Amino acid sequence: MSKLRQIQRADRESRILSAALRKFRADGYNRSRIEDIAEVAEVSVGTVYNYYCTKGDILIAAVTLEVEEVLAEGQVLVDHPPEDLSEAILALTYCYYDHSLNYLNKDMWRRVLGVAIEAGDTQNGRRYAELDAKLIVQVGDLVRRFQQNGEIDPDLDAAALGRVLFHNLNQLFITFVTDDAMTLENLRQQATTLTMPLAKLLIGTMK
Repeated sequence: MSKLRQIQRADRESRILSAALRKFRADGYNRSRIEDIAEVAEVSVGTVYNYYCTKGDILIAAVTLEVEEVLAEGQVLVDHPPEDLSEAILALTYCYYDHSLNYLNKDMWRRVLGVAIEAGDTQNGRRYAELDAKLIVQVGDLVRRFQQNGEIDPDLDAAALGRVLFHNLNQLFITFVTDDAMTLENLRQQATTLTMPLAKLLIGTMK
């Protein structure tokens, strides 16, 4: 494929994804049709289907874009974390939370979670699990950083601790997206309440 064709393809894909996200936010996921998305993106319906087989595919593509960006932001925190462990964990957690609504609103996240739960053995379900796995690794890398700094017992399994911490923050996020009355500030407050004692326990392993 020539460089020009690659650029044109990337442009069409970006326009389709951008149009879909605008329609999902404005009209809701269920009411948005592929035909409407094609019209906003100024491409044919067939072109949309060349890139995405279903609306679910588009949502997963949006999640992929979101996670790739948040991983890049999170890596900066992992490389240069706050000195206090609880502050570092919360900084990474808030990074994930705050970025989560850049592309998807609560309704869209509920649809994504539905794909992950109801169709875990499909391509979309597996892709979502892969994205979660990357975030888990990053949280584990943060724990490992504090082990290297002598703040956490080096004999503890950093990967396992990362999984525990991630599942904690992820469960709170699921509660957030399933409760329309819950604000992002409420979410951050609950994360703080649960993270502080966990951080104290980890620091206590060196005493």
